[in-house]
Amino acid sequence: MASLKKLAGQTLWYGLSNIAAKLLFQLQTPLVTYLLNKPSGVTDYGNFSALYSALSFMNVIFTYGMETAYFRFSAAGEDQKKLFRTIFSSLLVSTALLSAVLIFFRAPLAKLSDLGDHPEYITWCVLILAFDTLAAIPFARLRQEERPRKYAVVRIAGIVANITAMVIFLALSPGFVKEQPGNAYSEWYVSNNNVGFLIMANLIQSVITFLLLFGEWIDFRFAPDKALLKRAFIYSAPLIIAGLGGMINETIDRQMLKHMYGTIAQGTTEVGIYSANYKIAIFITLFITAFRMSAEPFFFNQAKEKNAPGTYARVMKWFVIVLCCAFLSTALFLDGIKFFLGSTFRNERSLGVVPILLAANVCLGIYYNLSVWYKLTDKMRMGMYITLVGAALTLICNTLFIPKYGMYACAWTTFAAYFSMMVISYFLGQKYFPVPYNMKKLLSYLGIMLLLFFTQKLVGHFTESIIIRLGSATVLMVLFIGMIAGAEKEELKGLPVVGKFIR
Repeated sequence: MASLKKLAGQTLWYGLSNIAAKLLFQLQTPLVTYLLNKPSGVTDYGNFSALYSALSFMNVIFTYGMETAYFRFSAAGEDQKKLFRTIFSSLLVSTALLSAVLIFFRAPLAKLSDLGDHPEYITWCVLILAFDTLAAIPFARLRQEERPRKYAVVRIAGIVANITAMVIFLALSPGFVKEQPGNAYSEWYVSNNNVGFLIMANLIQSVITFLLLFGEWIDFRFAPDKALLKRAFIYSAPLIIAGLGGMINETIDRQMLKHMYGTIAQGTTEVGIYSANYKIAIFITLFITAFRMSAEPFFFNQAKEKNAPGTYARVMKWFVIVLCCAFLSTALFLDGIKFFLGSTFRNERSLGVVPILLAANVCLGIYYNLSVWYKLTDKMRMGMYITLVGAALTLICNTLFIPKYGMYACAWTTFAAYFSMMVISYFLGQKYFPVPYNMKKLLSYLGIMLLLFFTQKLVGHFTESIIIRLGSATVLMVLFIGMIAGAEKEELKGLPVVGKFIR
């Protein structure tokens, strides 16, 4: 129980930091969708979203699984300083080389990304990748040393910088430039566009985040241990393929939607609307990310304990409960949450993808929890194969259905990919690293979650009153929480704070 309390405490810190960071980051969505609340703005947001989906692929290549390798070898008792210097040295060299290549080819890459008039935007994107990559291991060091508070401060500070820059670029600068047209900033501003401003805001965030991690990399010396680096690379190499497969599952749909749904203009508009609505569905990833931040080092450290499988099973139960609450808190209250988006970005058709994507992310969260088996048994290739199955489904289904169904093809394909990965991982995990999951209880909670959601849909079918809909959503949410409190009463009694109310 003590280990679970420790995990819960760290997850809370990572959760609060990620929730605060994501909520601040999510302010971009209403800010952008309201300020760009016109057809040309939707197109700009579509281009920006498509560009960032490509950056996600490059991020996997830039980091090549070294973050997970850091946790693996740290838990195995490797000297911490030697491990940090070895992996950071490797990332430093590879980042410099990859960045140089991409910047050299910035002109053709800009043309390929529909940014032909602004090849410097590719340079800015490369710098974002470089700083984010170099920040990855200092962040991992904070997690491994169990310092979630500093992690939280740095994360939130970076997001605040991003939001501040975005407000300056999109909300304040137009008036300033109109009044002061002759100065250097005004000339720079009018030579750029909304896509460039969004990229620059992200670059400012990446630079400030890296600088705030100064204390974690100031003692770095370029002294890689070749033998250790070789072992780390052998361990992490399958993660490159798995990571690329994961990015196919997560982001390739934007690229395919842009080029396969009608004309390029229609596809870009569809991407803009789909991406904005995806930001609502991505709320559930707050909890998934918070869990991953604390759980990855926790799982490796707990592997030495005799009752580790039982601990993992209990972690899964509570994780599924949290996912169910996250799903319901978004899906049930969608009638109110939809105003998070500008009117051009929201309609009945686009909002319909949100519950599908929420369900997909529930499957993804469970898959992340299940994936402990191949990380602990060093069967990383198995994880790679599972991800490639999902990637194959993503490519095939999107190719077949995007031309006719647009963003709905993307949403249902995402669900199919993550659901398949979850099921395959469960059965393989039970073969190679059995964990006594209480499947009856887990499936019951997930089933009740869906039942409550469809009950809310039925209420919405009979009334258009937002007050009645939000009222029924509140009742259903309270009903679910009450059911959990009753079913898990004995275990909840042992928790701090919460246990007082249960008793």
